[in-house]
Amino acid sequence: FAGKTYRFRVSNVGISTSVNIRIQGHSLLLVEVEGSHTMQNTYSSLDVHLGQSYSFLVTTDQPPQDYTIVVSTRFTNPVLTNTAMLHYSNSNGVPAALPPPPGPTIEIDWSLNQARSIRWNLTASGPRPNPQGSYHYGQVNTTRTMRLANSRVTINGKLRYAVNSVSFVPADTPLKVADFYNIQGVFTPGSMPDALSGGPAYLQTAVMASNMRDYVEVVFENAEGSVQSWHIDGYAFWVVGMDGGQWTPASRQNYNLRDAIARYTLQVYPSAWTAIYMPLDNVGMWNVRSESWGRQYLGQQFYLRVYSPANSWRDENPIPKNALLCGRASGRRTRPL
Repeated sequence: FAGKTYRFRVSNVGISTSVNIRIQGHSLLLVEVEGSHTMQNTYSSLDVHLGQSYSFLVTTDQPPQDYTIVVSTRFTNPVLTNTAMLHYSNSNGVPAALPPPPGPTIEIDWSLNQARSIRWNLTASGPRPNPQGSYHYGQVNTTRTMRLANSRVTINGKLRYAVNSVSFVPADTPLKVADFYNIQGVFTPGSMPDALSGGPAYLQTAVMASNMRDYVEVVFENAEGSVQSWHIDGYAFWVVGMDGGQWTPASRQNYNLRDAIARYTLQVYPSAWTAIYMPLDNVGMWNVRSESWGRQYLGQQFYLRVYSPANSWRDENPIPKNALLCGRASGRRTRPL
C-alpha cells in the first residue's frame, strides 16, 4: 500500500556466499542487527554476509508502480542475481520507469566502510529494563587476547581448513557430554592455541580453555582472498574494530569503545582483521565456526570451553533427564530428578 512503512528482515542462510540486497527507487532504513537496535542510518543497499540478519524499514512513498527487489552475490565471478517485486496496490502492474538498481562495486572498501557505519543505538531498550548503552563494554579491561587465523591447508594429501594451524576433527563422544562425565581421552582443554604458531597444520579435536567471568579480546585474522564469516554459539559480542592489513597492538587505538554493534556473527574481509570484545558469562562448551559450510566441514571450527569450578545450577542448567548418551558415555545415567 502507498504511504506505508514496512519492516523487512533479511537473513543470509546460504552456505558459501555473501549477498547484497537493494530495492529500486527506495532507501533502506536500518533498525536492527541480530537482536540489537541500531542507529537508524539510511542505505541504498546492504551487504549481508553468511549467517547474518538485518532489519530495515522501507516507506512506499514513490509513484504507484512495481519496483524491483534485487539480491545478488558479492565478491563472486560470475555475479548471480535474483529478483522479486515490490508491488504498489494501485500500480495496475505498471513497471517503474527507473533503471534497475545497480549492485555495489567489487571493491572491498565499500563493504568495509558500510560495516563500520553500523552502530549501536545507546538509548534504545526494547524489552530491556535499561537502555542498551547502560553496559559500557569499552570501559572493562580485557583479561586475555586470542588471535584466530584461518587458513587453507593440505593434511595427509587432502584439502583441509584450519584455525591457528589446527584442523578440527569430531570426537567419538559429544564434547559437552564428555566434559560433564569427565571422560578422559575425548578432548584436551587447551588444544586450541591462542595464536598462530607457524608450525605445520595438523588434525585435532580442538578445544580452547577459558574461565567464567573472563573478558576477552578476540582478533580474527584472514590472510586469504575470500570473505570469512564466523559465528560463536552461546554469545553475543561487540565488533570493536576491523581493517585491512595485519593486526598489531597499535590497532587498538582505532577501536570503537562506545557504540560498536553487539551481534552473533561477524565477517572478516580478505587480507584483513576483525576484533571483538566478549564477556565469558555463559558456562558451557561452545562451537566457534566458519559459516561457510564447506570450510566448517573440513575443519575450520573449534570449541570454546567456558569453565566454572562452582559447578552451580546458577551458572549452568543440569543435564536433561532425556539427554541421549552415546559414544563413551553410553550406559551412564543422567540424573534422578
